[in-house]
Amino acid sequence: MGNLFQQYFKGDRFVWLAVIVLSLTGLMAVYSSTGTLAFAKQGGKTEYYLFKHGGFLVVGFVLMYFFHRIDFRYFSRVAQWLIWLAIILLIVTIFAGNDINEAKRTLTIPGLGISFQTSDLARLALVMYIARYLSKNQEKLDEWKPFFWLVGVIAATCFLIMPENLSTSLVLFTTSLVLLFIGNVRLKHLLVLVSSFLVLLSIGAIFLLNAPDSMLPGRAKTWKTRLENFAGGDEKDAYQTVQAKIAVANGGITGKGPGGSIQKNTLPHPYSDFIYAIILEEYGLLGGAIIASLYLLIFIRSIRMVVRSPRAFGALLAVGLSFTLVFQSLIHMAVAVALLPVTGLTLPLVSMGGTSLIFTSFAFGIILSVSRTTEGDDETEESSDSQQTNTVLPS
Repeated sequence: MGNLFQQYFKGDRFVWLAVIVLSLTGLMAVYSSTGTLAFAKQGGKTEYYLFKHGGFLVVGFVLMYFFHRIDFRYFSRVAQWLIWLAIILLIVTIFAGNDINEAKRTLTIPGLGISFQTSDLARLALVMYIARYLSKNQEKLDEWKPFFWLVGVIAATCFLIMPENLSTSLVLFTTSLVLLFIGNVRLKHLLVLVSSFLVLLSIGAIFLLNAPDSMLPGRAKTWKTRLENFAGGDEKDAYQTVQAKIAVANGGITGKGPGGSIQKNTLPHPYSDFIYAIILEEYGLLGGAIIASLYLLIFIRSIRMVVRSPRAFGALLAVGLSFTLVFQSLIHMAVAVALLPVTGLTLPLVSMGGTSLIFTSFAFGIILSVSRTTEGDDETEESSDSQQTNTVLPS
């Protein structure tokens, strides 16, 4: 069985294991948490969202398998134009995106009727572009001009995401900083960038918390409310946080069992933004710890790829994609246990959301492609060493 798996599924087996377990956990959690939604929108057909989410999982798994069989170096070529496509689509989204929950985050593909979040594509494209740029310009990283060009692309992408999806923008910017640090950008350049960012962030937060609501544009009012609630505002207004706390308390150590959640009927968006709270209620602290450990395992194995990969692009690509997914998952989990303000970030591979799941599968397919190629290089080197040894030994 093990040899059969290795024959068809290349790359890091621990990453494959984590992906499979997270996907199955998500399938069960989505089925459990969509009961109220099914009664409200599907006439009580509780299996509807189970099959819908399962269908996206199957499509995502097929795409993951396909991409993991491609040499990751081809993604360097794709990154050249994908980033500009993503930026164009982000601009279109701001002006013509679908307005859902007072936010324009999605576009509908003409003729297909399928909507997708352009920020998901932009995140994938930016990480690929940064990895390519850093690997191609290693000898120029000491100069200001190449640095400012790359920072300009990062800033443009994050700024276009920010008005409608602040949390995703901050996650992507943090991922970019990590890649710049790993990619041997001069410390002086990084300090200037981080200092500028912190100054702008502080000014923005001060203005946000002190400005009257009438002066706040777009979703800034929502940001202000979430920050005030987290900083000690009236918990009656922090309904989501209170319901999530109750779910965590109900779960205890071992949980109430699959499907046993009570708060799924009162917690807003229990199948996406707060699915980790439902997991904690049904599977307890032990189940929640296992989920968190699987994401950390993915990141640790990606770091291993960085150490073993002989190519800068592959190393940066693997760590960048894994970091943004794991960092997002940690923020989601921190929100569920009231350690951070409400963000609206989903739990990768677990939360319900079709196109988000598809782009996450793309990312994992690329990570596994890097792992597969790295292991192939190791096997080639070992085979070469073995042949050299055999020629020396007497027959």
